[in-house]
Amino acid sequence: MNKKGWIKDVKAIPFLLPFFIAYLLFTILPIFKGLQMSLYDWNLVRKMDFVGLENFVEMFNDPYFWQTLWNTTLFVILTTPTMVLLALGLALLANLNTKLKTFFRGSFFLPSILSVAVISFLAIFMLQPYSGLVNTVIQALGINAEPFWLADKTLSWVSIVGVTLWWSVGFNMILFLTSLQEIPDTYYEASEIDGASRWVQFRYITLPQLIPIGRVIILLQILASYKVFAQILLITGGGPGGATRPLIQYIYETGFTQNNLSYAATMSYALFFILLILSIIQLKNQRLEES
Repeated sequence: MNKKGWIKDVKAIPFLLPFFIAYLLFTILPIFKGLQMSLYDWNLVRKMDFVGLENFVEMFNDPYFWQTLWNTTLFVILTTPTMVLLALGLALLANLNTKLKTFFRGSFFLPSILSVAVISFLAIFMLQPYSGLVNTVIQALGINAEPFWLADKTLSWVSIVGVTLWWSVGFNMILFLTSLQEIPDTYYEASEIDGASRWVQFRYITLPQLIPIGRVIILLQILASYKVFAQILLITGGGPGGATRPLIQYIYETGFTQNNLSYAATMSYALFFILLILSIIQLKNQRLEES
């Protein structure tokens, strides 16, 4: 590196230093602090005795941990493929050269700018029995039914998944839409000359071009779904009977309701390693397919 380049790098340090300090204090340090907490009997008041791996042994023998982990995994299974397909479909619709193009883009993306509290309040209001909007529409269609959307285990999952898709699909739609607009028009023009149909164009031109961003969306969706917490807490509270309680809610209740921060930190690390392993697998598969 020449002297001029070295001086330029030094000048950048004061601008990078505030972010580096904040990142160190609020990201790196808590990681090691959480690991320390998982090895102690630790509560909100003080650090107590060193217990080694006892918290990890307790976690593996805890049925509530496995139940909430399964609930979280079920949410990932239900939302990830549906989210990707729905976002792709909406992006294709929003990319059509019609007068409604701007309306489609705005209406699909609008829910994603709302806070989770607003989304949850709207969901509860719409899903109430007897007076809720959803049941009112069902009755207006002549269907003689009064579903209790938030009191039945199956319907609770349907409600949470539906609300989550409506709330967050707009962001993924924008990612797909951006990639769609980057596909050169010459590809489609050449295929039209060869007599390719719209389906052939989608299968052999559009879809291959969207695979890279599709991988990114799948990874981001898996990570986000495994961290689900707020909308479930606000809409169902983890009920009925703990059927929808995710792992992060159990971690929260253990740490701040039961005053057991050490065990909460232990389960947090379990979730961290699950996400880390899934990310590594996804990235390795991506490299193998690209090589």
